[in-house]
This record gives sequence, C-alpha cells and structure tokens, in this order.
Amino acid sequence: MSISLSILSSKYFKLSLVLIFLTCGFKVTAQESLDKIIAIIGRNRIILQSDLELEFTMAHERDPNLSDTAKCMMLQQMILRKLLLEQAERDSVMIDDADVEGQLDNRLRYYIGLYGSKEKLESISGKTIYQIKEENRDAIREQMIAEKLQGTILEKTQITPAEIEAFYKKIPVDSLPYFPAAVEVGQIVIDPVVSKEIESYAQDKLTEIRKDIVEGRKTFENAAGLYSDDPGSRDNGGRYDGITRNGPMVAEFSNAAFKLQNGEISPIVKTKFGYHIIQMISRKGEEADVRHILIKPEITSGDLALSLHKLDSVRNLLTTGKITFQEAVGKFSTDEAAKRTGGMIGDPQTGSTELDMSRLDAGMVLMLDTLKKGDYSAPHVFLNDAHDRSCRIVYLRSRTSPHKANLKDDYSRIQEVAVAQKKQQKMITWVKAKLPTYYLKIDPQYQTCPIIRDWKNDTESVK
Repeated sequence: MSISLSILSSKYFKLSLVLIFLTCGFKVTAQESLDKIIAIIGRNRIILQSDLELEFTMAHERDPNLSDTAKCMMLQQMILRKLLLEQAERDSVMIDDADVEGQLDNRLRYYIGLYGSKEKLESISGKTIYQIKEENRDAIREQMIAEKLQGTILEKTQITPAEIEAFYKKIPVDSLPYFPAAVEVGQIVIDPVVSKEIESYAQDKLTEIRKDIVEGRKTFENAAGLYSDDPGSRDNGGRYDGITRNGPMVAEFSNAAFKLQNGEISPIVKTKFGYHIIQMISRKGEEADVRHILIKPEITSGDLALSLHKLDSVRNLLTTGKITFQEAVGKFSTDEAAKRTGGMIGDPQTGSTELDMSRLDAGMVLMLDTLKKGDYSAPHVFLNDAHDRSCRIVYLRSRTSPHKANLKDDYSRIQEVAVAQKKQQKMITWVKAKLPTYYLKIDPQYQTCPIIRDWKNDTESVK
C-alpha cells in the first residue's frame, strides 16, 4: 500500500497531507448525472463518476494547471472519506444538527459573497437557497463526521526534536527549497478617538437620510449608493443577504436587524464601524436579507495627532525596557484581534507569523528596511483593514535573508512538515489495519492508479 505525498513546496515548505480532505464540494450549479458507479465501499456507500468529475472541476478552477492524473489522488481521498464514514458508523460517531446547519450557513455566505447576492446565486444554480441547503446537508454532515473521526485518530501525534532532525537529514540537498527574505513583525494600533462634534454630525446626517427614505423622497437603495460609507455593499444598494444572528455581522447590527419586520427601517444603530440604519428585506426563521447605510464619523488631523502622541509615549516605554511588546499590546492596543496574537501579524492562510517579504505592501517593506531586529518604528498613520486611517508602531522581531532551508532558520517549518508526514504514516497504518475488514470494489478504469492499486490487493480476500 502507498499513499503519495506532495514533495516539499518551495514557497511554504509544507508537505501536503493527502488524508486531509479537499474542501467538500458545495453544489451550486446543475451537474449532468453520470450513472456509472466507480467505487463501492462497505455495505452501501458508492462513488459516482459524476462525483469525481465535480470535485475535479472545482479543483481545476482553483488550479488551471491541474492534470487528469490528479483524479487518481482525488478518488483515493473520496474512498478514504467513505472508509472513515463506515468506521464512524461502527464507532457511533455523531455530529450535532446545529453544527451542520452552522457549516451550511458558512458555506452559503461564502458563495453569496462570491456571486454578489442571494438572487444571483439562485439564478446561476437554478435552485433556491432552501434547495441548495437540502442538496448539500448530507454531504456536509458526512464530511464533518469523517473529519471528526480522523481528528480522533491523529490527535495524539507528537514528534521529538531527534525525529525532526532525522527527517531533515533525509531530504536530498538538491530538494531543499530556497526561501526569499522573510520577517516576523508585530504592531501596536491605537485608533483615533473621534470628537463628539463629529460624532453628532454623523448622526445628524444619517437622521436626515433616514427621514428622506421614510418620507419617500429617496429609496433606500439609491440613498445607500449615494451616501453609504460601506464599500462592500454600497454598489449593491446597501444589500447583505443571508445574515444570521450569530453570523459574521457584529452583535449590535444583528440584534437590531432581527427586531425588524419586513420593509421596516431601524433607528440609528451604533457599532465599532460607525452609525447604521438597517432595512429588513425578508426573513426566513433565523436568516435574513437586509440593506443598510453606514455613516462613519470623519477622522480629523487633530484626532490622528492625539493617537500619534500616545504611541510616542508607548514607544518610549518599549525602547527603555519598561514594558515588553506583548504587555504594551495588551495594555494600549485598540485592535482586539491583535491582543489575541500578542500583536504579531500572521498569514491568514497558514497562521504562521513568518511572512514572505514579497507578500507585504511596498510601504511596509520600505519601513522595515530601516529597522534592525528588535527595533520599533516611529508612530505613523496607516490604512487599516476597513480602509480607515489609524495609527501604529511596528515591531521587527526577526528577519531572515534569502537562503536554502536549514534547521537553524526554518526549524518551525521543518517541524510542521515532519509532523504532517508522521500523521500521514499514522493514517496509512490505520487504513492498512481497517481496509481488509471492508468490502471495496473499484472500477477497472481506476485500478491502474498507482495509489489505488495496492488497496485492491489488500481487499482481494473480501471480493
């Protein structure tokens, strides 16, 4: 039996653990049904040719260079998914209905955002949101059950420093990736406090906008396009579809929205983003489509100056050693997310705090170029994720020059890859032990796949 691994990635130096599933295909477009069964697993679990083609099509959209040979790997993963489900049934592994619904809602929000609105998603798929959820509920449940069992199998996987070193020494020198310059950076952010006069002006402006809408001089959609400070919804008439009480919207927004009847417009609602009015378009249970208009109080140069002055004092505490960077983040930063990471900036995809310099914006690169390891930048104004002006100081924790992978500079990366390989080997052992106890039949077309051929041999006795 063999389960192949992707070779070391020159960019991230990560082994792809093939037993970690591809994202479960979320069916939003009509697929032609191909009746051919290409695999039977256990008592009644089957994989259709159309299942494999759909998964390949979705993967090919993410990576146009993907070749047909990838179908072998995908089929192996699909079979493994079914094997885990069979074992989960034996072990009575369950997933709560509420967790499945939450995952469905998250997937729907993603696709609604991708296509722009709920109506566009329904138009493209030819199905209602209700139908899409019904069609995908079982698939999402199966994925979650399989992942839960896999997590149980792998949860206690640990690795020693000696194993990490041994893993590194087995890598051929010419296979070691070459890393570009990388840095670890943190920041302390202090958002400007807007003056009471500006706050009042924003509220008065929104009050007049609401009055024009209520009295019929403007429609909500037109007013959103003209006045809203939310670029994410302004061009769509202020519309957000499929929001839920516990969804991504801030609590003040969601709570106000779900108090409204269809067509009703809320009073002014304050959130950390500014002041809103919300209109309920339609509501079905705990899901709603709404419009909103956001007015952000304008930040003045005086507001920025006060934040910069405060940051200058914080920087003085840091450079004189009176406080650590992490302590300063916890005490002074107004960025709640940064407090959870100790102020360090991480890669949103990998969670790593080591960032490729080529992925940073030009302004950040130029600023870091003037810093040495352990230095703090002067306080400065920058645009935050909401595209608002804010203030920060930047901390350079480490910097590495372009180099070939080595244990000294890249220990955490090598450790991650070594752990992934050990988990894969543990999963291979589990499959090898369980596979002979299951019925497995694979279409002759795919029995020639190198990574599936051994599975066929392991199950000859039960065919």
